[in-house]
Amino acid sequence: MLSIIEQIKQGKLWDFHGGIHPAENKDLSNKSPIVNAGIPQELVLPLKQHIGSKGDIIVAVGDKVQKGQPLTQGDIAMCVPVHAPTSGTITAIEQRTTAHPSGLSDLCIVIAPDQQDTWCDKTTYADYEDRDPAELIDAIRLNGIAGLGGAGFPTARKLQGGLGNVDILIINAAECEPYITADDRLMRDYAEEVIEGVRILRHIISPKLTIIGIEDNKPEAIQALEQHVKEDDNILIRVVPTKYPSGSSKQLVKILTGREVPSQSRSTSVGVIMQNVGTAFAIKRAIIDGEPLIERVVTLTGEAFKERGNVFAMLGTPIAYLLDKFGYKADKKHPRVIIGGSLMGFTLPHSNVPITKMTNCILAPKRKELPLHTYEMACIRCSACADVCPSSLLPQQLQWYAKDQNYEKCEEYNLQDCIECGACAYVCPSEIPLVQYYRQAKAEIWARSQDEINAERARQRFEAKQARMDRDKAERENRFKKAAETRREEMAKTGGDDAVAAAIARVKAKQAAAQSEKTEVKPAVAAAIAAAKAKQAASAQGATSETLPDNSEMAKLREERKRQARERKAEKEAVESTTSASSNDSKKDAVAAAIARAKAKKAQQAQQAQSESTSEPVAETEAVDPKKAAVAAAVARAKARKAAQQAEAQSEVTPKPVAKTEDVDPKKAAVAAAVARAKARKAAQQAEAQSETTPEPVAETEAVDPKKAAVAAAVARAKARKAAQQAEAQSETTSEPVAETEAVDPKKAAVAAAVARAKARKSGTTGRSAIRSYI
Repeated sequence: MLSIIEQIKQGKLWDFHGGIHPAENKDLSNKSPIVNAGIPQELVLPLKQHIGSKGDIIVAVGDKVQKGQPLTQGDIAMCVPVHAPTSGTITAIEQRTTAHPSGLSDLCIVIAPDQQDTWCDKTTYADYEDRDPAELIDAIRLNGIAGLGGAGFPTARKLQGGLGNVDILIINAAECEPYITADDRLMRDYAEEVIEGVRILRHIISPKLTIIGIEDNKPEAIQALEQHVKEDDNILIRVVPTKYPSGSSKQLVKILTGREVPSQSRSTSVGVIMQNVGTAFAIKRAIIDGEPLIERVVTLTGEAFKERGNVFAMLGTPIAYLLDKFGYKADKKHPRVIIGGSLMGFTLPHSNVPITKMTNCILAPKRKELPLHTYEMACIRCSACADVCPSSLLPQQLQWYAKDQNYEKCEEYNLQDCIECGACAYVCPSEIPLVQYYRQAKAEIWARSQDEINAERARQRFEAKQARMDRDKAERENRFKKAAETRREEMAKTGGDDAVAAAIARVKAKQAAAQSEKTEVKPAVAAAIAAAKAKQAASAQGATSETLPDNSEMAKLREERKRQARERKAEKEAVESTTSASSNDSKKDAVAAAIARAKAKKAQQAQQAQSESTSEPVAETEAVDPKKAAVAAAVARAKARKAAQQAEAQSEVTPKPVAKTEDVDPKKAAVAAAVARAKARKAAQQAEAQSETTPEPVAETEAVDPKKAAVAAAVARAKARKAAQQAEAQSETTSEPVAETEAVDPKKAAVAAAVARAKARKSGTTGRSAIRSYI
């Protein structure tokens, strides 16, 4: 079986799926040779005229540039520099509308030509056969050469990817789209330079076979190429049938080699590299003549042009300049200017758009020549689009998904394999602009993929930053730890301790010393203050005794009255609080009762102390006023009566919550009963003492009124009797909780109650004897 190369040499051709045969309309522009379009008044050079990234601007506004001087630069293979098409001055670097279907603006360098067309220094490689391929590839990149067939892929990058991977080099000279004749006239007028460019490509790639594929509707170009091809060039000129879109890369590879390029892959994946005939011509100019890509052949066609043909137009030339120079007369009803052919081209928003490296045709048709699609009708599912698709896609489904913005389905149906040839839209009876839907969907998919790439890059940068921060933190901690260990080792070697630990110890010792000093000073200060106060009190007492008369008795009486007033107030508050607390919680009642008992106990102790202190001077002195003694006796009896009433009230108020509440502590209840009995006993003793101390001055004085004394005695007996009753009631009420609790001794409680009753009876008897002695 013959190999592919042998079959190709024998003249075998293959075919691809689909395709159409539209009207060619090439006779309008291929009859006259290529002419020079001249130098316009202004050149607008977009920074991006290729597939890839923009270069960095290396000039500024106001700079003077020469022809062929680079305006941008880049260090990557996908960055193609831009050069000055002629000499002049840079007037602006700003946003201008570019030749793109979107009609959007891009950053451009604006040059005002000086009409001198002065060249800069050139670098030539006339001996290219002795040069290394890598050196020639770099020269091609620096001269700004990109694919001139319409795609604009950087030529240097394509050649670099094909080194050692391809065995067939194809020169695309098919130029299948209607109206376009730029490559046809270039091969006719510059066939020798085109073949020389092919030889340079052969030297770089070193393929086994080189094929020039050209359609059979270009007989003059075929003849011109055959005249300059030598036998030792190993170049085959293969004529293929006219069929649109045979000039597409994948379809031409299929026709000439029979190899099928996989989906979303390039021809290099099947061992084939393809270059346009215009690109070969530009490579010859760059390597042999040292001229960068600053101009290209552009077809001016359409019935709206008075002068039709092909011209060498400088890159950046405004299309409006070409329209004016070559007699463009716009259609009155539907004026249109299209960049590209009638099938793959797009309409410009206005004519102030510059020529770029990818511009190969300017079509200005009249309304009858190229009818407009008036409106889009519903799809009738005729499948004509699928029958003519050269990529074997399903245009109908792709259009549905693109219109519905279901881009996942578009990718599933291989939208990226669409070459946008326009064959489907050409045969659609419903006049659906299918290619427009595909372009819009591709742009959206590309934008989303860029967003995902940017998000992934941002995530990677964030993770890298976090990792770097963690690494720095760990290194810093290790560094501190190591420094501390080193310091400890050094201190240990020198016989000392860690400096930080020693400093902390010194601070703690200092604080402890300050605290101990403060503690030692406090007793001395207190002793000094006490001595000073005692000295001051002694001096004040001495001065008072020397200068003032002795009013100690009157002062005692005043103090006694104040004390009694305080006791009455306290007793009143205790009774009120005890009464109000009876309706509250049992615990609160117990607390209030305890407070009342404490206050009563304190009052009784104070009364006893007062009676002991005042009885002696009254008995010893004969100068006591009988009236004052009677008043004192009445006050004492009133206090005794008050104390008895308090004890009775306390015994009536406190036992009830104790007896009724189950959660009262029995021990506390027993203690309260004991306290109540002690108070009753103390009140009886006070009443007895008062009755014994007061009768003598009353008997000695004759100024006491007998009636008042009798009344006072009766009151005292009543108080004593009441006190006895209260004591008896107290003993009876408090004995129950004491008996109920196991923690209180029953014998002790009975003895205490008997003692309380005896004291009460005794106090009553004493009171009656005092009355009888008085009478």
